[in-house]
Amino acid sequence: MRHATYPLLAAAVLLVAAPPAGAAPEEIQVYLDDLNGVGRIGLDLHANLVAAGGALDDYPGEQQSLHRLRVTPEFALGLTRTLEAGLYLPLATVDGAGRLAVDGAKVRLKYIGPKTPGQTWFWGANVEVGVVDRGLANNPWNTEIKGILGRRSGPWTVAVNTNFDIKLSGPAASPPSLEIATRVTYALSPILSVGVESYNGAGELRRLGGLAEHSTFVVVDRSVGRWDLELGAGAGYGANRDSLILKAIIGVPID
Repeated sequence: MRHATYPLLAAAVLLVAAPPAGAAPEEIQVYLDDLNGVGRIGLDLHANLVAAGGALDDYPGEQQSLHRLRVTPEFALGLTRTLEAGLYLPLATVDGAGRLAVDGAKVRLKYIGPKTPGQTWFWGANVEVGVVDRGLANNPWNTEIKGILGRRSGPWTVAVNTNFDIKLSGPAASPPSLEIATRVTYALSPILSVGVESYNGAGELRRLGGLAEHSTFVVVDRSVGRWDLELGAGAGYGANRDSLILKAIIGVPID
């Protein structure tokens, strides 16, 4: 029964999850408990492409995701054993005609709670502040507060992120909203894992409703020497018009 718990938990977790239905974000990722060591610098290169889907605007002037490649370097520095700082710079895109644009920058601070020997559960939080072009958001300054909860047990890893999106500055009305992201993976070997990520928006905090905006990804994680590679293919459904989304996260060894 104890071993049967993990597949059942995985199935339950995938029923709740997060990004918005509009433009695909610069980072499609579920946060886990990984941190850089104290004083160590890391670089993850995020890329995603909406290969098929609709091309309607959620607001006038919104940047279309369809056939747009988003590429975002994420630099990270380990501050303490439980704290890490990060910088997303630049938020770059290439549209279907090959035009390059730089759409903003973000900073973050990630905390992972200390663990006792043998502890399999992990928890933490991530706070992110960014300024972006109006094509990405109606308001230029925004913040996201992310709760992180998960468990590693044997080959299984299960994680849930609760993402609270809050407007800091801008002309458009934008009440705080909640998104939830989940990830379940199974390690086939020490260097290869497969799994599923699911994302759904729960709406404004003042009137939370059903999970109408969905996207689900099949993901593969592979280590090659000091390089880490995550590849994913997903589809949006419900209010999400992106019917085929490809994503990659490349962990580049620079330290």
